Amino acid sequence: MAGHEKVRTEAVSGLPGGEGSHEGSWLIAVLVALIGAFMAILDSSIVNVALPTMMRVFNTDTATIEWVVTIYMLALGVVVPLSGWLGDKLGFKLLYILSLGVFTLGSLLCTISWNVDSMIAARVIQALGGGMIMPTTMSIIYRLVPREKQGSAMGLFGMAMIVAPAIGPTLGGYLVEYVDWRWIFTINLPVGLLGVILSWFYLPAFPSREAGRLDIGGAVTAAVGLFCLLLALSKGGDWGWSSEAIVLLFYTSAVSLGLFVYLELTQENPLLDLRVFRYLTFTLGNVIVIVTSIGLFAGVFYISFFLQVARGLGAMETGLITMPGALASGLVMPLTGWLYDRLGPRPLAVAGMLWLGWTTYIFHNIDVITPTSTLYLWVILRGLGMSLAMMPAQTAALSVVPAELVGRASAITNIINRVSSSFGIAVLTTVLNNRAAMHAAHLANGVTASSLAAGEFFRKAGLLLGGGSTAGDQARTLAAAYLQGIIARTAFVRAIDDVFIIAALIVLVGLLPAFFLQKGSGAARATFGSE
Repeated sequence: MAGHEKVRTEAVSGLPGGEGSHEGSWLIAVLVALIGAFMAILDSSIVNVALPTMMRVFNTDTATIEWVVTIYMLALGVVVPLSGWLGDKLGFKLLYILSLGVFTLGSLLCTISWNVDSMIAARVIQALGGGMIMPTTMSIIYRLVPREKQGSAMGLFGMAMIVAPAIGPTLGGYLVEYVDWRWIFTINLPVGLLGVILSWFYLPAFPSREAGRLDIGGAVTAAVGLFCLLLALSKGGDWGWSSEAIVLLFYTSAVSLGLFVYLELTQENPLLDLRVFRYLTFTLGNVIVIVTSIGLFAGVFYISFFLQVARGLGAMETGLITMPGALASGLVMPLTGWLYDRLGPRPLAVAGMLWLGWTTYIFHNIDVITPTSTLYLWVILRGLGMSLAMMPAQTAALSVVPAELVGRASAITNIINRVSSSFGIAVLTTVLNNRAAMHAAHLANGVTASSLAAGEFFRKAGLLLGGGSTAGDQARTLAAAYLQGIIARTAFVRAIDDVFIIAALIVLVGLLPAFFLQKGSGAARATFGSE
């Protein structure tokens, strides 16, 4: 009881509205906390469209410029495990302000970077702040919001998670094309500064608690394991999955993470308390987080990939097509949160997994001749399913965790989200490449005779037109190249269709755990001391 009373005092003491039972007293604080969360997620996707411009400005190659994106992801994976311990040590308000400040400083350094090395170093600093913003925001929400309103609060959080990755390419494309590529970082400066000021005045005081000594062994093994795993997943397609470097990275990751699990289960004060997995809903909720993360990023990545490769659209045009789905999901997310508070997670998660599975599956009909209006409809329907599938599972997972473990549990959920999305893209990209090669071989066998006949026709046409044998041979070569291009594009489209079928099946794996989700009361004790 004493521990619970301490948690209660911590949560309500700094609320702007006094006792904290009124909606306005937590709503403003949650909206302020979402400023940093939105910026951190947006920055993960907005940079991609500027890479070709950076490569030209910094006079470097593709392999080097890709580290601008890769190093950000790796640094995020390394720093996230520390967020729970630092939140207990410093207090979640102070940690949030420091994280947002470091992220803004990193953005400033990116803006003034003078070569590719300085840009990569600035991205590391940016990620050190950005990596802790997400789990810290989730911890603030669960410590601040009454249990009966947590669905509504997480609905707002879900808007940031889904809308930000979708508008990133569009906003980035506009800034690169019509303003200046450095503005993809410059826009973070006023928003970040405003977020720091508002956080100082409107976030409640979450005093530090007894965090214990830092689990150095857990921190080192988690950092090494996640760094190697994320690097292997991001570079496996380029370096070769069976290459010595990738195999060594996977081996090092397996050993490090295995040692990490052993240390965390035997430590008195672990960095990440893996015992939270004894709460069934937390475990089941994270299984759903895995499949929905794969579904979310697979959709964003491969729909955009198809539009740019097969239909030849630019990044901004692609973003304008995919954005309505994210906006639809964001608009529905508060409604999903409201329904969660009244119905609980189970009916929403079950309906969401079925809806998301179906709307992912319908994309296997995508083709170069698919009308743009049809694409708009599909992405909007899919966006509605995403809001139903992800938010209830993530909210329920943390709702069963005791107050003193919410910070560590949110860090675990963020790690699972990050690793599963990277894993999903890596696996599905391998499937895409293999299926494209298979379809290309099959199509080539079917058109060999016709391609030879077409080539001979163009050769004779060149001769009849007086071009001579050289012109005839050139015409035949051009005809063969044209047919090969048609084969390659058709094989790519069919492979994309196969990827969406597999992604739909992966999403449906989350249907079974969705039936067993329950709304917990663990986080309620963090807010008002309810028993």
